[in-house]
Amino acid sequence: MACGKLEIDILNSVWSLTSGSEGRDISIQDVVDDLSSQGVERAYTTIKTVMDRLTAKSVLVRYKVGKKFFYSAAMNKDEMARESIEEISSQFFAGDYADMIRFMEHQFDLVK
Repeated sequence: MACGKLEIDILNSVWSLTSGSEGRDISIQDVVDDLSSQGVERAYTTIKTVMDRLTAKSVLVRYKVGKKFFYSAAMNKDEMARESIEEISSQFFAGDYADMIRFMEHQFDLVK
């Protein structure tokens, strides 16, 4: 599941806000405030649009409590990371993880 920078920032915010309080209802304003505290300044409408896009991608789940919408992550950070790594491996290395690791070792000087 390819995600852009702001999408990842939003997901990290949702995961952070729910860390330790699994049943917590997360609103768009919660995410706006959390991102702002990290120096990521975006308009409420921008965050809403991206969160709706993540909902359409089935990465976030949107639900209504009373008259207000809330969001939760459809998968945890580890699951999302695993899915992303599988996608990169498939797209660029024909699913060969060893080849992908060799590439990373070479590109990032990981072998000492």
